[in-house]
Amino acid sequence: MEAEADLIAYLPEELRGPDTAIAKIAAGLSGAGVYRVMTAGRAFLLKVARGDEPLDAWQRRVHVQREAGAAGVAPQVVHADEAHRAVVSEMIADRSFIAYYMNPATRPAAIAELGATLRRVHELALPPGGESREPRQFLADMWSTFASFAVPAFVAEAVRDMLAVTPPPADRPLALCHNDVNPSNLAYDGARVLLLDWDTAGANDPLYDLAAAALFLRMDEPTCRALLAAHDGAPVAALPLRFGYLRRLVGVLCGVIFLHLARTGGHAGDASAAATPLAELYQQMRTGSLNVASAGGQFRFGLALVDAATAPVP
Repeated sequence: MEAEADLIAYLPEELRGPDTAIAKIAAGLSGAGVYRVMTAGRAFLLKVARGDEPLDAWQRRVHVQREAGAAGVAPQVVHADEAHRAVVSEMIADRSFIAYYMNPATRPAAIAELGATLRRVHELALPPGGESREPRQFLADMWSTFASFAVPAFVAEAVRDMLAVTPPPADRPLALCHNDVNPSNLAYDGARVLLLDWDTAGANDPLYDLAAAALFLRMDEPTCRALLAAHDGAPVAALPLRFGYLRRLVGVLCGVIFLHLARTGGHAGDASAAATPLAELYQQMRTGSLNVASAGGQFRFGLALVDAATAPVP
């Protein structure tokens, strides 16, 4: 972990001063260090990638975030230090997208703004040299490492079913997608809905982002149709078959990712564990009784995501 004195050297000159303070926020899933920078009464976010990350991959990520920031769908990049793989971006004064979405009085506006924000993401140009990673192949590759890790039978069944099903054909061209539209990556500053953490952005089916939002926000069918309508700018009479397929794929894939994180963090696995409903886990996360940064929390969250993926859309 870098010392604060070292991290100050990663900042542009105008952000270095006697009152500059840097505090660690978290370590991202990619291994990057994330820090809050306070200086002259202003707040910024410093993200330092792993030292072994290839330069071209880091440059593509910075390019994508710059473009997204310029389009108003991400925090703006204010400085990039190539030598240290460090990026400084504006710190968003988040008023909670979840509160905006859960409030019945503002829920329609939140859905409309989220759909419009994702449309602007998908209208951005794909970065040069970027490679797309097919989510189902990613699931297959990750699942192949689970031979000695005990998980409940419903997880194995969900993965097998997902890998065996023939995907409905795509009817939209590949676009730049955020690829991780979960509640922790959604912010609302009182005027805009923005997406945070662009580490996994790349080419994908635009429906993938929409399906991810629907899964994580536990949207029912009318809400899913409203989200798609806001994205497409036209009424949606019925959900596309591919949307339902991708919703299941997002849940199973993200669930397996969290189970993998739990195993990496030292969890022994538990073949007899039951899934807790996603809504209940969200409540536990809000009260602090569940920590998804812990191996136990990651195991439980992974089970909940797989369980949510296999449930029909309400």
